[in-house]
Amino acid sequence: MRRGRRIAVDVGDARIGVASCDPDGVLATPVETVPGRDVPAARRRLVAIVEEYEPIEVIVGLPRSLRGTEGPAATKVRGFADELARAVAPVPVRLVDERMSTVTATQGLRAAGVRSKKGRSVVDQAAAVIILQNALETERASGRPPGEAVEVVI
Repeated sequence: MRRGRRIAVDVGDARIGVASCDPDGVLATPVETVPGRDVPAARRRLVAIVEEYEPIEVIVGLPRSLRGTEGPAATKVRGFADELARAVAPVPVRLVDERMSTVTATQGLRAAGVRSKKGRSVVDQAAAVIILQNALETERASGRPPGEAVEVVI
């Protein structure tokens, strides 16, 4: 397991959930919810978070269907990840499968008594935590970085 903090991003149309982990990669915690409708402003905020946390990599959740196929949402996230990778270079960006992360986050928050209206912004953070925790567990089990690297094309 590589040592170093990581940032995870759950990209949505309205909001972007952000989470980070400790330098030992043990525990993922929520950071904030970035408004996502203004994409350039969202990207600037994410760059600022990366500069502040100094992670070894940024993990972006890639929404795939239950069958593992990619649709329009995945295409949009791939484009977002490409732009983010250029903006935060030389920090690497990786795409990881995020199937069911939002559903799992919503169920967990509901079980904790968080109401849906109040919980919308924290659902995105919770989904980012789940994405990051799964990525950390995958790396711990395999000994390799999770997901696929986003190549920076200049």
